[in-house]
Parts: sequence; structure tokens; C-alpha cells
Amino acid sequence: MDLDLPPGAEELRARVRGFLAEHAPGGVFPADWNRRLARAGYVAPHWPRPWGLEASPVEQLVIDEELRAARAPRPSNQIGIGWAGPTLLVAGSAGQQERWLPGILDGSEIWCQLFSEPGAGSDLASLTTRAVRDGDEYVVTGQKIWTTFAHQARFGILLARTDPDAEPHRGISYLVCDMRFPGITVRPIRQMNGIADFNEVFLDGVRIPVDHLVGEENDGWRLAKVTLGNERVSLSGEGALWGMGPTAHDLVDLVREHGGAADPLLRQRLAALYVEAEVLRLIRLRTVSARVRGLEPGPEASVRKALADEHGQHVMALAVDLAGAHGMLVDRGPCGSTDPTWPLGFLFSPALTVGGGTAQVQRNIIGERVLGLPRDPEPSRA
Repeated sequence: MDLDLPPGAEELRARVRGFLAEHAPGGVFPADWNRRLARAGYVAPHWPRPWGLEASPVEQLVIDEELRAARAPRPSNQIGIGWAGPTLLVAGSAGQQERWLPGILDGSEIWCQLFSEPGAGSDLASLTTRAVRDGDEYVVTGQKIWTTFAHQARFGILLARTDPDAEPHRGISYLVCDMRFPGITVRPIRQMNGIADFNEVFLDGVRIPVDHLVGEENDGWRLAKVTLGNERVSLSGEGALWGMGPTAHDLVDLVREHGGAADPLLRQRLAALYVEAEVLRLIRLRTVSARVRGLEPGPEASVRKALADEHGQHVMALAVDLAGAHGMLVDRGPCGSTDPTWPLGFLFSPALTVGGGTAQVQRNIIGERVLGLPRDPEPSRA
């Protein structure tokens, strides 16, 4: 694995620093910072122009490093930037891209994902939400669940069955749903950490214009795989909570700041966390290195997702142990920290091995598609 950056990387680094000095002098970020960042192509630099910079993996790495070093805020629109946007780039029309991508990139229009249903989670192809064509509109009826950000989203990417007589995977279409359309009811689901990011969504005769269809009718399953592929990459970032929040290194640094760990068993647990984090970091760099050399990512991307989820749970479990009795409070973290990210993160951590494909599903994918092991039996197919 070659981790040396090519000479052109330093030239790009200088340009990013120049942009920061011009638009955020002294580290003061203006009110329209997200719009400026999006126009410069720095929100999703790997996207094609004019939305991004067609950046290589190395260029993305450099841009990310400089924005992190400057503590530059970025648009908070995970589903829009990470999942909906890439799918629109693959199959959206020019008009759809011009209508929706600017708001996705600058975070002014939050997106949600209307995929899962009460009876269709891991087996997404069994979804029952119907979309019936009526002139220039689809009339949609059904229920979605575990819809993150539905309570604040402006748009949602929606899977609905448009051909009930086709095979399960072949009768689904991919639509963009305006969450302000009549007939939509959003009910928050209170989580055990006290937050209600998840929602159930009821669609009762919602009329969606035909020009909100992405790609071809009944080709939604193919596009759903594009979305889910981007989802699993975006859920395996550096932070312990699906790429967000604190890291193992943050926890180690916190312990160091408070005099280190005298208990040898605690030191052993911290060392194990540090090793896990380093393995995940090197797998990420291995993927970047392969792309720089013109190679397609290998099985390490799937392996990293499976490892990252359990690693996040290990980080949060040790954090709550280090909090001692204070771990019962929502405003106390490890080593006396008052950062609420720690206790809320611990309560959220059980979701890590469920969302974006359960740990069991991920291991099946690795076993069957990477290791070449026999597929699990499918009774429904005799």
C-alpha cells in the first residue's frame, strides 16, 4: 500500500487554504458558508462538474484534511448528500438534477429515505406500498417506518410497487416525494436516548407527479441498490456512530488528559480499541490507495462496514464504563466529561449493527460474494 501523495496534492492543498482564507478569514464562517462551500465543489468533490470537482480519491483526501484542520462546518444532509444525490447523478434527468442537487449540497433542503416498511426491512423486495398511475400523477398509498429525519425533511426518496403482478424485484419504481404533499402523516418514534430521529410515515392517496419518477418505471430495484451501496459506504466513516460523533482516539486522548490508566485491564481494553481503530483506518487508506492506482475497491469495503459497526459499540461501551456511576446521567461522559455525545451515543449504539444492513446480512454478503461460500437456502424459491 503506497500512502505517499502525488506532487499535485500540495498544489490543491494550497488552493483549499486560499479558499478558506478568502471566505472564512480568521476562522469566522459567514452565514451563507454552506452555499459557498457547495458552489466551490467542496461538499462532494468526487461528484462530476458542475456539482463537484470530479476529484480523485487523493484530492478528496486532501480537501477533507484541510476542512477538518480548519474546523470548517459542512452541510448536515447525510441522506441527501450520501444516498439521494449519487442516485440522481446515476439515473436522474438533467432537469431533476438542476432542481434537487443544489439544495442537497448546501443543506437547504433536507432529505429522507422512504424504503423500509413494517413487513419489509431486510427483505425490502417484499414492500407493499402501491403507486398507481393516474394521468400525469402516481397515487401512492402505504406505510414506511424507521424513516430518519422524515419530521424535518423537504423531500424523500420513495420505493413503491407500480406493477403488482411482476416478480417482487421487478415491479418497483423509484420516486422523489415532496414531504409537503397532502396525504402524508409523519409520526416520530421516541428512541431510548430520548431523541426522535426515526419516524413512521403514512401515505394516504398521495399524488406525486410523473416527472418525479427517477429512471424508468419498474426499474426501482436497480436504483435502490445504488442508494444502499452508497449508504453502506457512508455509514462506515471514522466516527464511532456511523461515521459521526467521537472516535476511539478521542476516548484514548480523554484518558491521557486525566492521568492515564493505572488499571492494567483498562489499559488492555484501550489498546484493543486503538488497534481496532487503526485497522479500520488502514483499510480505508487501502481503498484510497487502490483507487489512486486505478483499481476498483476490493472486499475491504464490505469488511470495513462489518467491523466498524461493532467497533462503535466497543467504543461507547468502554466510554460508559469510564464514566462510572455518572454513566447513568445524560449530561456526563467518561472521565468527568460533560459532552452529552457520550451518554446519548451509548444509548444509540445498539442500532449500529442493525441499520444499513444487519451484521448478519453483512456477513452473509462477505461470505457469499467475497469468500465464495454457498448461498443460504431460500425456501421461497424451493
